[in-house]
Amino acid sequence: MSVETLHNIAETRRSIYMLNDQLPVSKDEVVKLVEHAVLHTPSSFNSQSSRLVVLFGEDHQKLWQITEDLLRAMVNDDEKFKSTADKMAMFKAGAGTILYFEDQSVVKGLQEQFPLYAHNFPVWAEHTSAMHQYAIWNALAALNIGANLQHYNGVIDEKVAQTWNIDSNWKLIAQMVFGGIAAPAGEKTFEPIEKRLKVYGK
Repeated sequence: MSVETLHNIAETRRSIYMLNDQLPVSKDEVVKLVEHAVLHTPSSFNSQSSRLVVLFGEDHQKLWQITEDLLRAMVNDDEKFKSTADKMAMFKAGAGTILYFEDQSVVKGLQEQFPLYAHNFPVWAEHTSAMHQYAIWNALAALNIGANLQHYNGVIDEKVAQTWNIDSNWKLIAQMVFGGIAAPAGEKTFEPIEKRLKVYGK
């Protein structure tokens, strides 16, 4: 694969919110894509601390109904909740969701093994998760599967753990909704590169 191809995939990857449940590939191919990322995405100190759960069909729908129910309990005003309900419906319309976790037992083990860096390991675990998210997002884009990344952790963690029998050491980091692309993302704008990149010694 050429650098140009990698660049094209990175440019194709966008936050796609208008999704449907018609995947251009089989569910098995999506699972293989995720398995590959779990095996081959790097991690700090080779921790291999990332844990992923893939939800399709009814399980995917259940996740976003749980999220909607929990959020609705926080907002008593139906009018104020309408935009949130619309957003939940948008997520439900997709084909599936990937839940990203980090195993805190691994993080704590590394903290004990390397006390000099103990305060860094929770941050590095977040970096590890982010690399998995980006690797999978790009791979989905290469298969013409749209996706967007959500962060309802802090709200749904306990219910998710109960519903899908999640290990108590797994900390929920993010939720990636994916599916067929019902409508493309809008135009992307960029901050000037000069504000974001410095080069010395060239």
